[in-house]
Amino acid sequence: MSHLVRWISVIACACLATTVLDAAVVIDPPTCKVTRPNGLSPDLHGNALISTDLWPDGTIVFRPGGPGFVTADGALAMKWGWRRAVRGPLRIEGRRLDESAPPLRASIPAGYGDVGFQSSALIFPTPGCWEVTGRVGTATLTFVTLVQRIGAGPSARAVATD
Repeated sequence: MSHLVRWISVIACACLATTVLDAAVVIDPPTCKVTRPNGLSPDLHGNALISTDLWPDGTIVFRPGGPGFVTADGALAMKWGWRRAVRGPLRIEGRRLDESAPPLRASIPAGYGDVGFQSSALIFPTPGCWEVTGRVGTATLTFVTLVQRIGAGPSARAVATD
């Protein structure tokens, strides 16, 4: 009988730990009105001139073993693709909406040409509710996303570049 009691205790503790971890993932501040995709594919958001893919439910989750990077200064960086139908370099800016924070940084590598796909990395100084704007010439695309970090975030570390 004592083995049964131990197993029930282990299962109860495991269920409690899972519930606590799951709760950390689903916390969604009611003040963050994330942008929903407006394109033909499930995640595509944009217009005829500039578009991007959004994360499911508008939330970017940085978790151990997950995608993304933690920079040397503790910021959270995620690779991010854009599509441009107008010529010119992509510029990205962003700001946190729910609290004061340093502005979003972005790394935009050269070599992708003047039109078409453009890779980038969005670098969020803190978790929270973020407004991100991409610009190419006079074309503009803005979206709002919730950034969450679970534990220490991804194990990958990178040096931030602006």
